[in-house]
Amino acid sequence: MNEQPTAHPDYDDLQSIFSAIAQWVARYRDAFGIRNELANCSPQEVAGIARDLKIAPGELASLATKGPDAAALLRRLLLALGVDPNELECGDPAVMRDLQRLCITCGYKRQCELDLASGAITDNFRDYCPNAFTLDALLKAKQ
Repeated sequence: MNEQPTAHPDYDDLQSIFSAIAQWVARYRDAFGIRNELANCSPQEVAGIARDLKIAPGELASLATKGPDAAALLRRLLLALGVDPNELECGDPAVMRDLQRLCITCGYKRQCELDLASGAITDNFRDYCPNAFTLDALLKAKQ
């Protein structure tokens, strides 16, 4: 009478699939929400936001299409290089903003992910990272 219900043998597989779909939907909604918010702004408001960020309105629109996590690898790269991203953001927000802007538009994200995962990022980032020059300057100033 006190039988426990048994889980379907495919339950874990289905949960994994549903979780992946839910994550994709959440990322899509975040990205769409950002683009939609920008689309709801007047051209003057977009120009004002771009001016505050010190970028062109067209660049702002382009960056907004990339989604909220487009510069997530930058934080990991900074930490791997021994640079505190929070300290940099507080101490020199213009530099951090420029690093983020270039990271968002970078075409080498897969290589960066692989190098971060393997621990080779400190040796290899100069070969492809559009932020290499600025990162080297930060490392030199840190010494």
